[in-house]
Amino acid sequence: MTRYIKADCFYYPDHVKESGYLELNDGKFGKWVSSAPADADIIDYSGYQIAPGLVDTHIHGFAGADVMDNSAEGLHKMSEGLLSTGVTSFLPTTLTSTFEHLEKVSATIAAVADKVTGAKIQGIYFEGPYFTEEYKGAQNPIYMKNPRLDEFEAWQKAANGLIKKIALAPERTGVADFVSTVTKKGVTVALGHSNGTYQEAKEIVDAGASVWVHAYNGMRGLTHREPGMVGAVYNIPNTYAELICDGHHVSPVACEILMKQKGHDHVAMITDCMRAGGSPDGDYMLGEFPVIVENGIARLKSSGNLAGSILKLIDAIKNVVSWGIASPQEAIRMATLVAATSAGIDHLCGQIKEGYAADFIVLDQSLELYATYLDGKKAFQA
Repeated sequence: MTRYIKADCFYYPDHVKESGYLELNDGKFGKWVSSAPADADIIDYSGYQIAPGLVDTHIHGFAGADVMDNSAEGLHKMSEGLLSTGVTSFLPTTLTSTFEHLEKVSATIAAVADKVTGAKIQGIYFEGPYFTEEYKGAQNPIYMKNPRLDEFEAWQKAANGLIKKIALAPERTGVADFVSTVTKKGVTVALGHSNGTYQEAKEIVDAGASVWVHAYNGMRGLTHREPGMVGAVYNIPNTYAELICDGHHVSPVACEILMKQKGHDHVAMITDCMRAGGSPDGDYMLGEFPVIVENGIARLKSSGNLAGSILKLIDAIKNVVSWGIASPQEAIRMATLVAATSAGIDHLCGQIKEGYAADFIVLDQSLELYATYLDGKKAFQA
């Protein structure tokens, strides 16, 4: 069945199409046309804008659920709940834990990945456990260790090949060989939760790493004598920086500096959201850690460290536009195609392109979410 979406503009990967019609064919994007056939079935969004469905490549929880709960029901809740934030594709993200628990979580995600009816699970992101303690953040150092291929292969087997991305610290022993091996198998490697030097980071990028875990957070900063991890983020080309644009994790000015250093095409906006996303302030758990959420900020009760966020990706878009550091087109791209590309899933999502699944969002002129569509069908109405 062919239908047409009428709207004021359409955010394509490299440009914005002005008012016209976007063809939808059996749940897939078709062509943009300036005028629709006389007898066309038209969905009229005059006064609104059409953008690709948002892609969250680093998210631990939402709507009271946490990936580490190892709950199929929880993953369904996350998937459904994320539609209200404009997210149509995501990577359920783990925390540092035991080998056994991570194996169970991998199997649970794999079992429900093709059954969720909300935002699509496009893979799994392993945040850890191969980190170092100095910049542990809200990761449990008890489980941190050097990377082992046999462990990863067991997790990947349990995940039915769904692990698309893994984060580790470049200064760990054996990282270069590990990274070289897994990247050749199509897994994206991110670097973070690390006290690594610039040179240590560069060596692992040379081995195949290509993403920086929540830039600035959980990594050695830049000084004039040791550029550290942040210096590596700024200076090493052809790499992608995850960025949490809630105004708490990173100041707007630091976000602007990063975007100028990397270019908007190499900044992937993420949420790093935990289970309190979409819920009121109060007491929660992040993995094994008690967390207090006050005034929209999540912190570990034990140390006061930031414990993920409760950010919605649509709000990150509005933030960077309101801060004056990105245009609407740049902001939307950082939360869609750049994010998808950074995780190697851009062939599945992140862009309006003929033949791709018609996952898209409807925005008003203030970038407020009005509706979310999956496979050409309305799945959420604000």
